[in-house]
Amino acid sequence: MTDIRLILILFPVVLIMNIVAYYIFVPTKYRRGQRSSAGKNTDSISFVREILPYVGFVSAIYLLVKSQGIIVNKLVHSFGFSLDYDLAKYILILEGSRVSIFQAFTSPLLTYASSFIYIFGFAFLLTFTFIFFLTTDQLRALKEYTLGISFIYMVAFPFYIFTPVEVTGYTLPGVSPLLYNLSPLIVNGLRSVDPLFDNCFPSLHAALSILAMLFIIFRTNLRSLKVLVVFITLAIQFTIFYLGIHWITDFVAGTILALLSYYLATKYYSLIVCKFRKVSGVSDES
Repeated sequence: MTDIRLILILFPVVLIMNIVAYYIFVPTKYRRGQRSSAGKNTDSISFVREILPYVGFVSAIYLLVKSQGIIVNKLVHSFGFSLDYDLAKYILILEGSRVSIFQAFTSPLLTYASSFIYIFGFAFLLTFTFIFFLTTDQLRALKEYTLGISFIYMVAFPFYIFTPVEVTGYTLPGVSPLLYNLSPLIVNGLRSVDPLFDNCFPSLHAALSILAMLFIIFRTNLRSLKVLVVFITLAIQFTIFYLGIHWITDFVAGTILALLSYYLATKYYSLIVCKFRKVSGVSDES
């Protein structure tokens, strides 16, 4: 049975973080309903109809990725696929134990802070980027962001099925799985989305956080928000190594995936939107 206690804690905490950040980092003049220019106000129903296909699409992709355990069982038991292997040993040959330097110094305070950033900070960054574009009527940026997330999930999904890479904390001597050692609640909660802790390559924490950072940097002009997002993103990259989760190779692949997804979502936006319009029957107003 799936342990949802972590989710029940995650949701209200991230919600509060989003509310606080909204009132601190989003100036009143940018907020939806506060802007005086009629040309920049979008009818609420039309606005929802515009973004709904994109939210639905990225949600479907997310659910597909989170159904990994069911899909793997189907491949193994119904189709006879052999997925009982781990490619971490090859990454170890490639990069050695360099990532262990991040645990040269550890402390309970640093571990708790890193775990909070890894779980709550990551969720906040992804959701607040979405909420920011949503509440400031930046429809095009919102669509591009959801497309970028979809690209990342679609590329990462086959790797998680066919190229399992176990976390460094369970592979490298001298590296401890600090996050998983904190509490059974955390272990069981994370195991519900990554049953074997082998969804390392590419790093979704790296890819998705860097993607969000790129959109905030290049699609907003709020300096304080950019500083916050850059800080959180850099902190997340530290935690994936310090907590004994990701390899350097995972991070590099995640970074490349983020850059590629940002490029595709922004460069080919018009082409993709045209396809969405045909499927959903919604006219593009951005």
